[in-house]
Amino acid sequence: FHKDGFLVLEQFFSTEECDSMRSQIQKIIAEMEVPPHCRTEFSTREEEQLQAQGSSDYFLTSGDKIRFFFEKGVLDGKGNFLIPKEKSVSKIGHALHAYDPVFKQITHSPKVQELGRKLGLERPVVVQSMYIFKQPGIGGEVTPHQDATFLHTEPLGRVLGFWIALEDATQENGCLWFIPGSHTNGITRRMVRAASGASTCVEFVGSEPAYDDKQFIPLPINKGGLILIHGEVVHKSELNSSDSSRHVFTFHVMEAKGTTWSKENWLQPTPELPFPSLYT
Repeated sequence: FHKDGFLVLEQFFSTEECDSMRSQIQKIIAEMEVPPHCRTEFSTREEEQLQAQGSSDYFLTSGDKIRFFFEKGVLDGKGNFLIPKEKSVSKIGHALHAYDPVFKQITHSPKVQELGRKLGLERPVVVQSMYIFKQPGIGGEVTPHQDATFLHTEPLGRVLGFWIALEDATQENGCLWFIPGSHTNGITRRMVRAASGASTCVEFVGSEPAYDDKQFIPLPINKGGLILIHGEVVHKSELNSSDSSRHVFTFHVMEAKGTTWSKENWLQPTPELPFPSLYT
């Protein structure tokens, strides 16, 4: 993990645990009510990101709620679904770990806490969680990025992603790709809250360098596997052009000891939901 910036742990979660998360998310979608003006298409391309999430309070205030974000091209001009809604969701975030009993149990499971201790985390707190669908045929690409661009701390190196494959993640359905060792070079881009009165809620400072495609290696992983992701390692995923989905539950942890969470981050703890301790 320290050398490469990521670590693959196969069979970390059982089939039953994965299936419990999948069936729970189906219940959440079945009850999903999203007002048309809040139907935000999720994108990782900078221009589209600023246009969709950046102009949307729905995204900016989702840190302490369970909210829905959609794939590109699934909504008409009025915000009505062009395909069944359960096939249109890109991700659900960003507080499943706090408000849903199944995801809360997984996030704070004894084996996750034990892993945190093995990594030397003293006061880890959970900052966000997401369920990502990577829908068959339309699951969008995630462009090369570093998580610390969006979740900035002083000092850097205090954010860690836990990425759980709820189905086999293959090169065909959009597994993660990494540049090994790229977590040691700092960051060149940040997404920050824009000044009040700006046309978007967030803006990017700096720019993402052009990465050499040949440096990326794919990390296919079986259902139940866990990938640990250093906050500064460069990673991406390709479009899912296959006919199988690639469901994932992922959450981010920050070592709170001696760390300052940037006030400019889009995601902020709230009085209703301060960042909960990973250790229970």
